[in-house]
Amino acid sequence: MSRPARALPDELGDAFAVHAALERGVSAARLRSVGLERPFHGVRMLPETPHVLAAFNHDSTQRAAIERKAKAFEQVMSAGWFFAGSTAAVLFGAPVVHCDELVVAAIHPADAPRRRGVRAIKVSKHLVAVSKCAGMRVSSPASTWAMLGAELTVRQLVAVGDMLVRVPRTRQGFLMLNHELATVDQLQAALDAGRRIGASRLRQALEQIRVGCASPLETDYRLDAAAAGLPEPELDVEIFDRRGRRIGITEFVYREFGTLVEVEGDHHRTDRKQWNRDIEKYSAYVAEGWEVVRLTSAHIRGPHPRATAIVRDALTRHGWVAT
Repeated sequence: MSRPARALPDELGDAFAVHAALERGVSAARLRSVGLERPFHGVRMLPETPHVLAAFNHDSTQRAAIERKAKAFEQVMSAGWFFAGSTAAVLFGAPVVHCDELVVAAIHPADAPRRRGVRAIKVSKHLVAVSKCAGMRVSSPASTWAMLGAELTVRQLVAVGDMLVRVPRTRQGFLMLNHELATVDQLQAALDAGRRIGASRLRQALEQIRVGCASPLETDYRLDAAAAGLPEPELDVEIFDRRGRRIGITEFVYREFGTLVEVEGDHHRTDRKQWNRDIEKYSAYVAEGWEVVRLTSAHIRGPHPRATAIVRDALTRHGWVAT
């Protein structure tokens, strides 16, 4: 019977450099054991604890995986290196698909890392600002968005931009002013900092970015509605009853036409408490004279999207006339 592997020193954490382990008395044989992952040369990582993940939680699942991998590479990063591009975007929580390689940058003319599992890039100093995310050095949110012009479509850049400029809310629904990851002005400044690959796409996207969309699904509806010629709605609006009591926060408001549009994610269906709150909220909206249009992903992204037609009909019933 084989002996169980010797426990590693707690201070090493979940990911550590080989030299740090050797300095703490861990044997070379222990570092070669099959129970340790080898994500990068000179780095070891404890195996990830298996867990069940909800299908609709893909973005947070990807973010956790990339953060875990980035923290492992951080063990051997030089002081001038930082995560950038799609890696930084995912760490910020942006809706971006990440490839297998981490994007690691250095300020030109310094050398960027060249090793398995890393895509190295050099960035001119005037084109990037460096900040922190999850304790790691990353390109700033605005710089990251501008870098993504080289690989994302206009619509994808709008979705990322919407996420970055959104003012978050507390669990109680209060706006957390000055807690947005970036402002529209900062995105503009990053675009104007110098020549960018994809500058034309970035300019087109910047014109369409708005403060107030809480998800890529909401961004998709907003862009489709604009393309269909619907009036521009107010976003992320608190709704009050006639006594001044807040009865809810809705995604899209067409105030002139008495219409609210709610975009329902899967959690509205699977969370019983959320479902009950929604029922009460919608009843209160109707009591105050609003028409409520509820849209799901199938309405917005399905094989036959009907979201804009549904909202168009509601607006028309309330006096909107297409021009």
